[in-house]
Amino acid sequence: MTDRVVAWASRREIRRRRLHRFMRHRLAAASAIILGMLFLASAFAPLVERLMGIDIRDVDLHALQQGPSAAHPLGTDELGRDLLVRLLYGGQISLLVGLVAAIFSAVIGSFIGILAGYFGGRLDSLLMRVTDGVIALPILPLLIIFAAVDLTKLGFQASGVDDGDISLYRIIFITAMFGWTGVARLMRGATLSLKEREFVRAAIAMGASPWRVMRVHILPNAVSPVIVATTLSVGGIILFESILSFLGLGIQPPIPSWGNMLNGAQEQLSNAPLLMIWPGLMIFITVLAFNFLGDGLQDALDPRALND
Repeated sequence: MTDRVVAWASRREIRRRRLHRFMRHRLAAASAIILGMLFLASAFAPLVERLMGIDIRDVDLHALQQGPSAAHPLGTDELGRDLLVRLLYGGQISLLVGLVAAIFSAVIGSFIGILAGYFGGRLDSLLMRVTDGVIALPILPLLIIFAAVDLTKLGFQASGVDDGDISLYRIIFITAMFGWTGVARLMRGATLSLKEREFVRAAIAMGASPWRVMRVHILPNAVSPVIVATTLSVGGIILFESILSFLGLGIQPPIPSWGNMLNGAQEQLSNAPLLMIWPGLMIFITVLAFNFLGDGLQDALDPRALND
């Protein structure tokens, strides 16, 4: 019992020090607050829509490109739809794509990296050559090509392809398919280091299977750099989604995203610049906040800094 109490107190002290180091990174702390506000605002988009008594799908040709007013705090877009509510719904989609794709990338990269690092040999060489090959690919042109593929030519039914959710799933899939390489290399390096540690050798000597060693002893101790890399990748994925949607190859209307809001407003730049400024500002703030958050987590989770 005493050993458990000591271990619990030690873990609590480590968490306290990590939180303290994170809070010392003022930009990271501010970014966490900003992202929390963005998530909350996006989550309450349906409530805001009901309170304002509007429907983002309704087109009002008598209220095209209106400026800010009591009825529409940020004005209306090129089809007379409320810009504030569309920004909130667009935040749901853009943040969802960034987080889900980053998590999928982290899972794929962690699986490949831990296999390569633990088993080594030919499997390590094969997996790392595949990783190097994916890293060498020009990502943005490939994303554009995959996003432009006609799914009906691949055997999908036209009714399913026309579903607006398909564009969302496709963007998540293609960004995750190419975004796992950094996590794979980090996990491989951490695994190579951890498998030589005494507690891992002891587990192997006691007859633990390779899968149990990787799951129980290596993965929990290698998760910190993966969390940092995943956080940093969210901003990049949101940026990729915005680029593809701006080009008309990403999230398709009527589902709003910050990228396709930019696409819809590009022809109105001279008449209504706010239509591009607001979604562009949301993308800029979100990407910057995730980058600062990743920097703060990197400082906080660095095991070499726990004694500071």
